[in-house]
Formats: sequence, C-alpha cells, structure tokens
Amino acid sequence: MNDIFPRAAEILEKKFAVDPSLIRPETTLDQLGLDSLALMEFVFEVEDEFDVRIPQEKLDPKQAGVTLAHLTDLLAAEMESAATPTVEAKAA
Repeated sequence: MNDIFPRAAEILEKKFAVDPSLIRPETTLDQLGLDSLALMEFVFEVEDEFDVRIPQEKLDPKQAGVTLAHLTDLLAAEMESAATPTVEAKAA
C-alpha cells in the first residue's frame, strides 16, 4: 500500500486519539470507536491531507464494512484520476 495508509493512520492517532492497535488495513471505519460525526471529520481530514475529494456515492463513512484499505484505495484512485488529463485538456 502506498504512503496513503501510514498518513491516514497518523491522522487517526494524532487528531482522533484512536488506539494504534486498531489501525490496520482490514479495520472497518465503524470499528475505530468514532461516532458518525468524527468519522465524517476523519474522511474530510484525509481528503484535505491529499487534496482530493471522494464523491459521496463512492463512500459513505457510516456504511458498515468500509475498511481503511477501501478508503485508501478510493483516495488513490481519486488522486490518479485528478492527475490524469481529461480528453478536453489533451485536445487543447
């Protein structure tokens, strides 16, 4: 896993006081012990850290079973998508 996971883990530890032993790729967001507002804040923090937005239809932090690995995969995909020029930009 690229550098996204360690940076997301650091945010969880430092800003949300999540026990480091809980922070594993297979951990679901609902297993982190954060309430729904804190989960949303965590997602916003990670999005800000990587300067990317995950469309709401791709991720609902309150959805059961969403893992940290899934979150980091979504971030990586959005970052890659943002870095790839669009057809219109290529034609210009």
